[in-house]
Amino acid sequence: MKKVRVQFLLFVYDKTQKLYRKYFKKKKRQWQFNEEQLLKFQEDSLGRKLGEFYKKHGFSMIPKMENHDVHHLITGCGTQFEDEIAMQYLLLGNGKLNAHLLAAVVLGTFILPEYMKLYMKAYRKGQSMRPFYHWDFESLLWQNFDHLKDYIQQKETPVLY
Repeated sequence: MKKVRVQFLLFVYDKTQKLYRKYFKKKKRQWQFNEEQLLKFQEDSLGRKLGEFYKKHGFSMIPKMENHDVHHLITGCGTQFEDEIAMQYLLLGNGKLNAHLLAAVVLGTFILPEYMKLYMKAYRKGQSMRPFYHWDFESLLWQNFDHLKDYIQQKETPVLY
């Protein structure tokens, strides 16, 4: 039964992803790098880690959606469908809010409710991280991946004077 539910979600994702890129990402341009070029970045860089991610999973870059793949690396969220929904919860907890994200959260929760504990854990994790959902990661591809990840995972604390 889960297989049928996931197939339905994949069908919906396939149909809505192009619309999302067209209407929500119209001002965004695709990155200037491809998967092979990313593998030529310095070994400990975000760019190299992203290239290795694509190679390991057999994925190719989707224009205007490259930051999404960086979110997988930064957050440690997997690529199974329940992990994709959990990542949307994490981004919601991190402050991101748009119609596509809310639709993914609502539909994903309705279709795969057995992962609610995973979703809530991801939401709380997103709240505990520095806001990163709006960052342009293309400009950070040269940065040390571990340092960047550590920085994001440290919640900002207000300074009281």
